[in-house]
Amino acid sequence: MATTTYPPQSRTKPAQRLFIPGPTDVLPDVLAAQAAPMIGHRSDEFEALFAKLEAQLQALFETRYRVYIVAASGSALHEASIRNAVGGRVLNFVNGAFSQRWHEAAKGCDKAALRVDVEWNTAVKPDVVAKALEEALGEGPVDAITVVHNETSTGAASPVGEIAAVARQISPETLVMVDAVSSFAGTRLPFDEWGLDLMLTSSQKALALPPGLAFCAVHDRVLERAKSVKGRGWYFDFLNLEKSLLKNTTPSTPAISLMRAAGVQFDHIFAEGLEARYARHTRLAEMTQNWAVSQGFELAAEEGYRSPTVTNVVNTRGVDIDDMNRHLAADEMEISNGYGIYKGKTFRLAHMGEVTEADMQRLFAAMERYLHQAG
Repeated sequence: MATTTYPPQSRTKPAQRLFIPGPTDVLPDVLAAQAAPMIGHRSDEFEALFAKLEAQLQALFETRYRVYIVAASGSALHEASIRNAVGGRVLNFVNGAFSQRWHEAAKGCDKAALRVDVEWNTAVKPDVVAKALEEALGEGPVDAITVVHNETSTGAASPVGEIAAVARQISPETLVMVDAVSSFAGTRLPFDEWGLDLMLTSSQKALALPPGLAFCAVHDRVLERAKSVKGRGWYFDFLNLEKSLLKNTTPSTPAISLMRAAGVQFDHIFAEGLEARYARHTRLAEMTQNWAVSQGFELAAEEGYRSPTVTNVVNTRGVDIDDMNRHLAADEMEISNGYGIYKGKTFRLAHMGEVTEADMQRLFAAMERYLHQAG
């Protein structure tokens, strides 16, 4: 099957409009790929597309294990991970709105979900994981732990590689499951090297794809566990997904148009180069953090653990964030208000996906004009 590639130096794209932590802007040819004539999902053409995406996803996750492709959001994989990997107890580390959602998914699946609260705007640290896991093990086995790598609600990033290492040392049988929804493809997340058991993400953030697809790298240990877990359902049953994956297909009708878009965007990502892509995101994060401080704002996430893809800015100047967004809309740009309890108290500047330095400079200039007018 033909692929679409181009050298990064000749790359062109429209000016960025969305500086929110998903959905992000999508390149025109990626959007256009969705309009191709429909094909059957049991055809040779679809199986070739599936095989191509699977190989590219394995490279992105840096894994030799399988990556499941599902038509859903990342939140759906919170539930899928619990249904497949947890027969007994799960330890949920909660340091923001989305790690809290994973805990709620575990409770909704009627599992023994043990919540470990970590101060919001801070990272989950290995010593916290070690202490909580050791205490929980005193009451019996712990099937899995869940950690969000990049808390979209706060902009704090947790060292999941170090967390996995300490968890494995304390309890080798405990599975380590990671949400990388808002950081995947914006920073290096080596699944095999870090010894992870499950890592999930979705399409509409740093991958810069339309919403509607979710991806999940799954270790053999999870499949072994799933064999003994009851109530896995059907749509997200990993054993069911595995049977189809071996045939380069899915159990039910897939989102073919979205997968075609993914094929084009993955080609763009590899044309840019993974190291170059990650370095670009690092530069954008530093650029954004420096700008916020230079304008008299503070950064919400603790130093040393700040996200490479979204910066959460404390609204120390008392700006009317909705009014600022109305000002930005005149220039076809948008930022994100604080999430949940932080609405009005913070605003989030996303620098993920296909964003460039020029895009951020354009945003900063528009924001500075507003700040000057607002006094």
